[in-house]
Amino acid sequence: MNCSIIIRAYNEEKYLGRLLEGIKQQTIKDVEIILVDSGSTDSTVSIAESFGAKIVNIPSSEFTFGRSLNYGIKQAKHELIVIASAHVYPVYPDWLETLLKPFEDEKIALTYGKQRAPDFAKFSESQILHQWYADESNLNQVTAFCNNANAAIRKSLWDKHPYDESLTGLEDLEWSKWAKEQTYKIAYVAEAEIIHIHNETPRGVYNRYRREAMALRKIYPEANFNFYDFLRLTITNIFSDLFHALREKVLLKNLFSIFWFRIMQFHGTRMGHRETSLVTPQLRETFYYARGRKKKEEREREVERIRYNKE
Repeated sequence: MNCSIIIRAYNEEKYLGRLLEGIKQQTIKDVEIILVDSGSTDSTVSIAESFGAKIVNIPSSEFTFGRSLNYGIKQAKHELIVIASAHVYPVYPDWLETLLKPFEDEKIALTYGKQRAPDFAKFSESQILHQWYADESNLNQVTAFCNNANAAIRKSLWDKHPYDESLTGLEDLEWSKWAKEQTYKIAYVAEAEIIHIHNETPRGVYNRYRREAMALRKIYPEANFNFYDFLRLTITNIFSDLFHALREKVLLKNLFSIFWFRIMQFHGTRMGHRETSLVTPQLRETFYYARGRKKKEEREREVERIRYNKE
């Protein structure tokens, strides 16, 4: 089995090397790596080239998540397309193998894998990943939920329905929704695990959830999020995080971040639901080029983890 891996990047020198090192250690060796770069000014491109990646450039003025994926997939030579964030890295050497195995069923359109946060992540971020990505696989899930930080699709289906280039986020959800409408299956593969690194400021968290809410309203026009939802979800999630942090004996060091993270998450969601999904140049800079918990016990696989440098 072979695949093409599409990685979107902008100034990702800090973590990109670990992802590429993890790819190199996979059990699947026939891998094409395509880096879609949107104007990096650091060593992102040179790092990718040192691992043999093909570089595809997209002007920053034209960047959206969907458009950058379309740029990369258009250049891919394999039928199975793996999509990975530039700030993730695989946990096990059979990450690709397990992520792609469900495609033996011709009705599978998309697979996506488990995501976990690094030890230094914000406690609330870690809680979200535990909530969204279960320990048990589901090879025919009911919903269209998925995430392109760790996913794979069939190029032949992408040919019929490229990613929506107008969305400010959630291009993966829109594509998955289309696939299910065509009676294809979406598979969640818990064993295909990656570590996803988010180290955002409060403004970064706000922007992420704001643009995703704007996209959600375009995909599901009936979606709504009012002030009552903001209060209810902010309060309940803060109390849930406080409870779990206390139980895990990490409350003191995470107390402040739990409050600001959840407030920014749902404030951004509410503001996104109140806005249109028109991306102005100012919004583009805000959304795409912004400057500036102890983990729960989980079942260990009987597969030796990848040993990265500096571990």
